[in-house]
Amino acid sequence: MSDSVPIIAQKAPYPVELEAGKTYFWCACGRSQNQPFCDGSHKATGLSPVRFTAEADRKAFLCGCKQSARSPFCDGSHKSL
Repeated sequence: MSDSVPIIAQKAPYPVELEAGKTYFWCACGRSQNQPFCDGSHKATGLSPVRFTAEADRKAFLCGCKQSARSPFCDGSHKSL
């Protein structure tokens, strides 16, 4: 498997509490030990984390399978894996 292909971290979303105005880095490679957030494990893979800022304090479901078309948010893609 190529390093530039995301690894499926889990076949379910990660429920997280986001804080309004806080910037997050969602792991897009699947290699982070701090799922669903980036820990720098993507270096040398050609993949980069997705930076996003929470617009409100809320619970969100972040993609765990790394296949979502709505990344960093889950779109249900894991159901077809």
